Amino acid sequence: MSSETIDDRRLEAIDRECMTRAIAAAARARCVAPPNPWVGAVVRSLDGQVFEGSTGRPGGDHAEVAAIVSAGAEAAGATLYVTLEPCGHHGRTPPCTEAIVEAGIARVVVGIEDPDALVAGRGIERLLAAGVKVDVGVQAEQVTNQLRPYLKHRRTGRPWVVLKLAASTDGGTAAPNGTSQWITSPAARADGHRLRAESDAILVGAGTIRRDDPSLTVRDHHDPAVPERGGLDPRRIVLGAAPPGAAVHPCTEVQGDLGQVLDRLGGEGVVQLLVEGGAAVAGEFHRAGLVDRYVIYLAPALFGGSDARGLFGGHGAFDIAELWRGRFTSVERVGDDLRVELEPLREPGPDQGA
Repeated sequence: MSSETIDDRRLEAIDRECMTRAIAAAARARCVAPPNPWVGAVVRSLDGQVFEGSTGRPGGDHAEVAAIVSAGAEAAGATLYVTLEPCGHHGRTPPCTEAIVEAGIARVVVGIEDPDALVAGRGIERLLAAGVKVDVGVQAEQVTNQLRPYLKHRRTGRPWVVLKLAASTDGGTAAPNGTSQWITSPAARADGHRLRAESDAILVGAGTIRRDDPSLTVRDHHDPAVPERGGLDPRRIVLGAAPPGAAVHPCTEVQGDLGQVLDRLGGEGVVQLLVEGGAAVAGEFHRAGLVDRYVIYLAPALFGGSDARGLFGGHGAFDIAELWRGRFTSVERVGDDLRVELEPLREPGPDQGA
């Protein structure tokens, strides 16, 4: 076996390891970066030192710049690993490509290209023109999964829609008399607040506002891997009219075609929308094929009859051949409950591909 082959394999292993670290750094930016992408970067110096960076709040340093600043003089001749293609245009901040070239980075390893119309290959072209070696596609599947909400938003103009539901094991969400608090455990409810922290906006129906008067703020998630939003709660969206004095105020009231609602919210910078119900709203989004990810919390509890209220309002499949089918992507225990995640077998809605 030639030394060249051994060197190639070692380089591939280093590339995978460093991109894995960049992906972990990107996760720390999940709640602070939107509507910018949550990106992670790693600078590996010529002597093997590693320096990390992640995207800051809008207007702050991008991941590449943060990693380069951390590396200082060690960036000269180093390799930069970044989950998403560096930008080559002036926005709130100068182009990352300029910082990369000025730092003397010799090689850039990119997870995936950025579909944003302002980037879309131009960042890579700028680096190549400056004599920087560029490799694309390391850990691409993992990076794509991490950035799916952002990728959908940039490609379609609509937010990634997460539908959150909670029920007993036999599918009940409320007793016949309307009582519903609490079916799931405190741990599951805290996990639901983690979903809120990751989302740019939360949508509920006016009926839920009248019935439960929720505040829709982020309060009690305690996941140290998920950064706090710095006191900034997601936008609160009400489908219909919220009563005066409701805890959800200030909120945005919307109505009409759900696709047009998503177009509007996407245009206003909402990258991920969390739909929390109630059952009528959940049914409308589901039947319209607008849900990208279903998150269902199942409690070890049974209503034990057919008169409990179900997950969805409205008419469902009339025939077994019309049954909606997706795929399980995750099943995890959360406290005493289960969190079950599903996705459609196809990308939902018209032109919704990520």
